[in-house]
Amino acid sequence: MISIVAVHARPLDPEAFDSYYARVHIPLVERIPGVTSIRYGKVLQHPAAESSSYLVCDTYFANQESLEEALASPEMADALADVPNFSTGGVSIFFADVDDHPVVTSLPSAG
Repeated sequence: MISIVAVHARPLDPEAFDSYYARVHIPLVERIPGVTSIRYGKVLQHPAAESSSYLVCDTYFANQESLEEALASPEMADALADVPNFSTGGVSIFFADVDDHPVVTSLPSAG
């Protein structure tokens, strides 16, 4: 599985960012061909791990071929062109080869 990861820095107006992201940007991303799922969340601030990041989004594709087709699509161009409309703090975008690793719990010992 391949993922496009977008890490958005804290925007100038977080409320405007949140509204625009949910109302305008996510629907654009949903139209990109080959997208299998989208997962995003706000970065929690904690004294042990303070961050200048505001929101992280993973957009998933089944494989590299699906990603390449998506990157060549007008829908991807539209989504990428939209980013400056809301990400006023800046954004880092990269690709990841994702491997889901299920957690295995210990079985009770026979006794």
